[in-house]
Amino acid sequence: MLDFDKFFMQEALKLAKTAFEEDEVPVGAVVAYGNKIVGKGYNQVEKLNDPTAHAEILAITAACNLLGSKYLDKCTLYVTLEPCMMCTGAIREAQIQKVVFAATDSSHRKSAPNLFEIQGGLLEAEASELIKTFFKRKRL
Repeated sequence: MLDFDKFFMQEALKLAKTAFEEDEVPVGAVVAYGNKIVGKGYNQVEKLNDPTAHAEILAITAACNLLGSKYLDKCTLYVTLEPCMMCTGAIREAQIQKVVFAATDSSHRKSAPNLFEIQGGLLEAEASELIKTFFKRKRL
């Protein structure tokens, strides 16, 4: 473990303690670019009445705003709890280079596939064509 890794995780833990004090699930996250924190977040689901207000999402949003980019491909996310499926998707979309987490949370893997039914292929051709057309126009 690098000294920077420990420092950034300690900062994430401070944020998790803030969440705890606010009666939120105590998860904190920081996004680091080089040796600098560019985004911070802690769970605020209850406070904001928003199921997407996870520490990771808020830290990613803050980092994107500060860096002026939707991609964080040279950044590392430090989070005190293993990211859930939603946050993993956001991490992937932001193209974060590396994720370091503290505690493992296996509950997501066991329950996540059973949260909703998935059916693919309904009106696939129309939706696919719309997406293709959108990106063709962007490339012109």
